[in-house]
Amino acid sequence: MKELLEFLIKNIAGEDFEIKEEELEGGRVNMNVTADPAIVGLIIGKMGKTVKALRKILSVKAVGEQKSVNIAVSERT
Repeated sequence: MKELLEFLIKNIAGEDFEIKEEELEGGRVNMNVTADPAIVGLIIGKMGKTVKALRKILSVKAVGEQKSVNIAVSERT
């Protein structure tokens, strides 16, 4: 799933970001995206529409793997 999210974000905002994948118990997966403050807005989108679409796409893949996924976006300090 990390590769899919990386591909999608790279095509939206460029290459200045980092993704950390954290698997939790119960089949849950947290994807923490840390990006340059200049591109965080591109990843989130107007009213969160882009990140919602990313969550929807990844949830389709996650269902096939019997998991659930969450995406968190934060600025790099």
